[in-house]
Amino acid sequence: MYQMNTKPVKIIVPTDIEQMATIAVDAAFAVHSEYGPGLLESAYEACFAQELEFRGIKYQRQLPVPLNYKGKLVEVGFRADVVMDGKLLIEIKAVEQVIPVHKAQVITYLKILKLPLGLLINFNELLIRDGIRRVLNFPKG
Repeated sequence: MYQMNTKPVKIIVPTDIEQMATIAVDAAFAVHSEYGPGLLESAYEACFAQELEFRGIKYQRQLPVPLNYKGKLVEVGFRADVVMDGKLLIEIKAVEQVIPVHKAQVITYLKILKLPLGLLINFNELLIRDGIRRVLNFPKG
């Protein structure tokens, strides 16, 4: 009988990335406190980016996520909403409910970009804290 390894895997996220995650959460709170739920995802992304600007944080918006399949670049048009300082992925949503495919998208981007941590932020919540999810990139093995 096949038995899965049930030993817990501990992921240690570097301190600088944890600090960036705190800044991202603070920025999300600032944007949400200004507008609450109801805007389009693109509006939240633009406001979130502006909030990072105010805080002096380097970031990229709509960063292409290259997919390399067996040594060949496959053009599929993946784009990460925001990547902070090349180290932290932020995927922004404005949906009624986050569903498993949203988390799968973040996991895929983390793997391709080789990042340890992403935040999935759904701004369409009455309380923004209910819309923030940490997503870890679990190493293989």
